[in-house]
Amino acid sequence: MKKYTKKNILQLGVFIIAIIAVNLISSVVYHRFDLTQDKRYTLSKVTTEIIESVKEPIVIEVLLDGQFPQEFVKLQTETRQLLEEFSSKNGNILFQFVNPLADSGANEEQIVGNLFQMGIKPITLTVNNKGMQSQALVFPWALVSKGDKSTKVQLLKNMLGANTEEKVLTSIQHLEYAFAEAIDKVNRETSKKIAILKGNGELEDHFMADFILSAKESYHIAPFTLDSVANNPLKTLEQLKSFDLAIIAKPTKEFDAKQVEVLDQFIMNGGKTLWLLDQVQADFDSLREQGNMFTYAKDQSLGEMLFKYGVRINPVLVKDEVAAPIKLAVGRQGSETQYAEVLWKFAPFVYPEGTHPIIKNIEGVRLDFASPIDTLKNNIAKTVLLQSSKYSLLQGTPSEVSLGIVNEKTTPEMYEGKGNYILGVLLEGEFKSVFENRILPFKVENPKYLSVENKMIIISDGDIIKNQLDQNYQPLEIGYDKWTNKMYGNKEFIFNSVNYLLDDSGLINLRTKEVKIPVLDKIKVFENYTTIQVLIFTIPVLILLIIGFLFTLVKRKSYVKK
Repeated sequence: MKKYTKKNILQLGVFIIAIIAVNLISSVVYHRFDLTQDKRYTLSKVTTEIIESVKEPIVIEVLLDGQFPQEFVKLQTETRQLLEEFSSKNGNILFQFVNPLADSGANEEQIVGNLFQMGIKPITLTVNNKGMQSQALVFPWALVSKGDKSTKVQLLKNMLGANTEEKVLTSIQHLEYAFAEAIDKVNRETSKKIAILKGNGELEDHFMADFILSAKESYHIAPFTLDSVANNPLKTLEQLKSFDLAIIAKPTKEFDAKQVEVLDQFIMNGGKTLWLLDQVQADFDSLREQGNMFTYAKDQSLGEMLFKYGVRINPVLVKDEVAAPIKLAVGRQGSETQYAEVLWKFAPFVYPEGTHPIIKNIEGVRLDFASPIDTLKNNIAKTVLLQSSKYSLLQGTPSEVSLGIVNEKTTPEMYEGKGNYILGVLLEGEFKSVFENRILPFKVENPKYLSVENKMIIISDGDIIKNQLDQNYQPLEIGYDKWTNKMYGNKEFIFNSVNYLLDDSGLINLRTKEVKIPVLDKIKVFENYTTIQVLIFTIPVLILLIIGFLFTLVKRKSYVKK
């Protein structure tokens, strides 16, 4: 027995020494193994470079501490594991999970109000606690800060018609991009510059306020007027060339030849552009007041330049059966006006389908009085971003549009051979100048007639970036319709477009990363609930019994031999 005791002590000593050695080695050599099929915990090269570039502490506060339903537990767990991976790559990435409403002594309404002012909106969840159901406010957000710079991360995506589980699964796919972008945003020393073009009847600032305020978190943004082109076009061109992106949002006045040359040379020198253009004069506010309106083509004198780049916006309107609703008065009950939601065919509801990072897994986008875009054959690569449904057709101009169209009867035969009109397109390549082999409106030293590798986005609706105003004339969020209380994906689409145009690192490509989360089939679980319960309780017990039996059998044989 003493012999066996010494042997056991020796084995125990070797085991302890091995554990100590492994811990000493792991403290010096660190590596995490990703054994998941989709490599969800393997960070992309771009993310790794962003994390490794952090030289000062960045603090991430995740407002998801607490007990949640199973769907939210997934989001909570995946967020924690991703941030652990970030922190393991760079110790300057610090994070903590907090519950903003945990302090019982604090004024809950005041806390919620302060978060609302920051743009952090809660959702209401039903929480089960020991058989009792209660409603709880949850803030699926995170705050990323470095010194006096901070930004917020929305962890749960808005998706019309989707349940919580579907929203969570889609949101998990974008966690790496969302956090990597936020870290890059607060860590970046210099920001790209965006010019909001003015002077040709573009959208007023209060209708672009939400975009301007949100874009300021990531970029330098400033208005830029082309009025000075008439007096000093060369100076205007040089000033515009200091910007990285120009946004032309719903101009209503024509661009003269010198202004077109300024824009053309800006593009030839590598300037990015986001064109949001209405080709038909139509305004829903006037239609709401009068019940009908006259629509007609309008020309900003940009058609020839865009044609040279490879697109043409036709001066007609798209009518789509897959449309966003509007609210109309349908009668009175006593002294109160009764309202009903009806589909408005001139407001196409476009649910982008594709794998391009601008549109992958975004919410449906609402457009107003959009026109079809033709793509022309040239050396420019074209990617369709927005497209009407197959149940859409065109209405020519000039013509009258009336609210009575909501009662229009249609048949599937009306759409045969029609539909799928392009409403938004991305152009990439080396653009040819519209002034090639032509006399320039004003002389430029060493004008360029072929651009460097460049890209632009063209949308045939100027209102896609427009925010509504509340009763106090304060801007609402882009994509929110106060009349129907619906939220569309316009804001995400616009910022994805801006980020793609200005992204030199390829960070936005992370939006295409696929994460496969195993999900139980709830119907099959319900149908086989009793069987599953029996298996869950009996299989572990059987495994323990088998192991115990085998262990006893092996032990008995070893003693018999000795």
